[in-house]
Amino acid sequence: MDTQVGAFEAKTHLSALLDRVERGERIVITRRGKPVAEIGPLSTVDIDSRRKALARVDAHRKRLRAEGVKVSPEDIRAAINEGRR
Repeated sequence: MDTQVGAFEAKTHLSALLDRVERGERIVITRRGKPVAEIGPLSTVDIDSRRKALARVDAHRKRLRAEGVKVSPEDIRAAINEGRR
């Protein structure tokens, strides 16, 4: 069974909870006794997916630069925010 902690305790002891997660434990965070979130170790699938996504972004950025298009950090943030809608 997963360990459950309240939101206040999670906020207060986040560093200690992250140490436990690094050791492989999954922790459910509750609010008023109801589970609302879970933290746990990243799987290699999550890490690989993230690396692939970052590689695609980097390749796209290089193509734009080769075409003479300047991409500012603000442009990147706007694109990320647009993708979240």
